[in-house]
Amino acid sequence: MRYIKRDVVERREYQVSLARQAINENCIVVLPTGLGKTTVALQVIAEYMARGQGGALFLAPTRVLVNQHYKFLQDTMTIQDISVITGEDTEKKRAKLWYNSIVCATPEITRNDLNRGLIKPDQFSLVIFDEVHRAVGDYAYSGIASRVVPTGARILGMTATLPSDKAKTTEILLMLKIESVARRDDNSPDVLPYIQQTHTEWIKVKLEGEMKIIQSCLQESLASRCQTLKRNGINVTTKPSLSALLELRQHVLKQNRRSAKPLFTAIRIMYALNMFEIHGVTTFLRFCERTRKKKGAGITELFELDKPFRRAMRLAEGLQAKGFEHPKIHKLRSILEGISGKVLIFSSYRDSVDVIYGMLVDMGIPAGILIGKAGETGLKKREQQEAVTKFRDGDYRVMVATRVGEEGLDIAEVNQVIFYDNVPSSIRYVQRRGRTGRKDTGNLLVLITESTVDEAYYWIGKRKIAVADSIGRNLSAAPSEAGSLDTFV
Repeated sequence: MRYIKRDVVERREYQVSLARQAINENCIVVLPTGLGKTTVALQVIAEYMARGQGGALFLAPTRVLVNQHYKFLQDTMTIQDISVITGEDTEKKRAKLWYNSIVCATPEITRNDLNRGLIKPDQFSLVIFDEVHRAVGDYAYSGIASRVVPTGARILGMTATLPSDKAKTTEILLMLKIESVARRDDNSPDVLPYIQQTHTEWIKVKLEGEMKIIQSCLQESLASRCQTLKRNGINVTTKPSLSALLELRQHVLKQNRRSAKPLFTAIRIMYALNMFEIHGVTTFLRFCERTRKKKGAGITELFELDKPFRRAMRLAEGLQAKGFEHPKIHKLRSILEGISGKVLIFSSYRDSVDVIYGMLVDMGIPAGILIGKAGETGLKKREQQEAVTKFRDGDYRVMVATRVGEEGLDIAEVNQVIFYDNVPSSIRYVQRRGRTGRKDTGNLLVLITESTVDEAYYWIGKRKIAVADSIGRNLSAAPSEAGSLDTFV
C-alpha cells in the first residue's frame, strides 16, 4: 500500500480481509489478543490517507497504549506528520498537533478538546476506537461518538471480544452506527497458521484452620445485616452476591431509608470477605484500614461493636504477624520454583500485587509491577513504559500486573501466564488469556480458592465468554444493512 513501508509488516490474509471490510463500512473488528488488530487499523489508515479526504484519529484508553500505537505507526508508515496527544500536553501545543494527518490520543483529552473547540468534529475522515467495548455509559468514547459520527466519518471499532451483555453491545452498535462486525477467533481457518495452542490448568486451594474461622466470622457478620434487611422488607438472601447488594442501593435510598445503614454495612463486609477469600490477610486488613478512616453510616459500629468482624480482624492480624498470607501465595511460590522463562501474573488489586511482589523479591526473582497511574502509589506513563521495556528485554523475569496489563499492551513474548484471581468478565478473561501462546505453546495457570466467590467468578466468567462468543458469531454472520441494526439485535 502507498503509505506503508515495504517489508515491515507480514502480510496475513485474515488481516487484509478484515481491513477491506472496515474500509467500506462502519465496522467493529473482533480479533483475539495478539493477532494484530493494530495492523488491521494500519491498512485502513493507509487507505484513507491515500484518498486524501481528511485526517485519521486513533483513540485508545490509556496513555501507554496510545504511545504504543503512535510508535507502531511511525515505524510502519511513510507519513511524517503523526502526533500523539495526551493530557500531559499544553493546550497551545495540542492546538497545533490536532491538525496533523494522523493523531493518536486518549479519549478524555479528545472529548475535552472537542468541547473546547480545539478540534472540529468534521476534520477526521476516519476515527478508530480501540478497546471499543468501553464505548458504553458515560465513558469518554460516548461523548466523542456523539460529535464525530454525525459528520459521516468512517468508524472503526476494535476489540478482543464484544460484551456478553446484549444491551451493552446494542448500545455500542447504535452509538457508532455500525453496519457490520468483522470477526475471527482462534478456530478461524485463516487464523490457525498464526496461533499456538494454550494449555490451561486450574489449580485449587482450600481455606483451612484459622483462615476458615475468619471466613465464618465475616459470613456471620454479613448474615446479621441481611437478616435486618429482611425484617425491613428487603428481599435478600442470607448469602447474597455483591452485585445483588449493589443493585439495592437506589431502591433503599429512595423508598426504604431505614435499611441504608445495614445495606451499606453489608456491602462493606462483602467487599472485605471477597478480599479475604481471594487475596488473603494483608489485602483484607488494608481494605479494613482504608474503610475505617472513611466517614459513613455503620462504620463505627462495624469496627468497634461487631464481635464477629472484630474477631476476624484480630485473627487476620495474628496470621499476618506469623507471615501467613493465603494458600495461593504458597502455591504460587512452589509453581515459580518449578518453571523457567518469563512469567506474567495477573491480580486485580494493588495490595495483592504488593504481596506477590514481596514474595518474588524474597525468592530473589528479578520482578517488576505494572499498575495504573491513579493514587500516590500509581505508576506514571514513563514508569509503566520502563516496566514493560525491562520485562521485554529480560531485566525482569516476572511481571505482576493489574488491569492495566490486560488491554492491548505489547508486553512481551510470554509463554507462562498465571491468574492469581478470577474476574467475572468475559472481556478481561479473554484479554488476560491472550497474553500467552503468541509465538510458542502457551501455559495458563488459574488459581482458585474452593467454595468461595473466587470459584463463582471463574464460572461466571466462563459463562459470559460463551455468551459473548455467541453474540459475536451472530453479528458477524448478519448481512450488512446500512441504517438498520435489526439484523444485529
